[in-house]
Amino acid sequence: MEVRIQHLGDVRFEASARGHRVVCDQPSDNGGADSGMTPPEFLLVSLGTCAGFYAAQYLKTRSLSAEGLEVKVTAEKAAQPARLGRFRIEVTMPPLDPHHEAGVLRAVKACLIHNTLLHAPEIETVAR
Repeated sequence: MEVRIQHLGDVRFEASARGHRVVCDQPSDNGGADSGMTPPEFLLVSLGTCAGFYAAQYLKTRSLSAEGLEVKVTAEKAAQPARLGRFRIEVTMPPLDPHHEAGVLRAVKACLIHNTLLHAPEIETVAR
C-alpha cells in the first residue's frame, strides 16, 4: 500500500494513490485557503469509512438492508504530545434486532483502521 504526497505551495498538498487524488489544506485562520480537509480530518475520514465498510459488509453477508447506514466520527484534541486523544464512532443503522445491532458494532470494532489506532504501529521516518 502506498500514497504519495506532493507539496502544492503554501500549506497545500496533493495526495495520490492508485490514480486517485485529494487535496489537503488548512483553514484560512491557519494560513491556508481552505481548499481541502486537514490531516486530522483525513484521519477521521479514514476511520469512519473503514467502520462504514465493515458495517455494510456485515449487513450484506446477512442479506440485511444497509439503507440509511451512516457513520459520524468526532475527535478531541490532547496535548503533550499534540495529538487526537479521543475518538467517538457513532453508527446509525437501519432498525435491527439486538443480535444484529451487536454484530454491526463488533464488525465496526474489527475494522483495519480502528485496530491500527488501538495497537500503535511502528513508524519509521526517513529524510532524503
